[in-house]
Amino acid sequence: MFAAYLTVTLIGVVLNGAAAVTYLIGHEYPKTQADMKGIARVWVPVLGSLLAAGTAGLAAGLAVPLFGTLAACGLVLYFVGAILAHLRVGSRDIVGGAVFLATALAALVLGLAEHGAW
Repeated sequence: MFAAYLTVTLIGVVLNGAAAVTYLIGHEYPKTQADMKGIARVWVPVLGSLLAAGTAGLAAGLAVPLFGTLAACGLVLYFVGAILAHLRVGSRDIVGGAVFLATALAALVLGLAEHGAW
């Protein structure tokens, strides 16, 4: 079970870390996504910071399981919100968000199975 938990957590760290960097360096993709969803561009760095915090929490969760649990919960909520934001504006391009959501959900479930709730 630990191998699955470690693998999924590391995949989540890599995926969310890459997304956070993309948001924080001012890449054009997150800006166009924000425009499409009707979100002010000023929120792009905030969203990137949330992704970075989730990434750091997942990584820290390998040493302190509570941090991983909280980070995975936060990332699940983040990506549920992202998918809903896409659907709200009529976009059906949710595959990327679904992959990120599935990874965060798997990290949460496997972390709880490995370490328990606390």
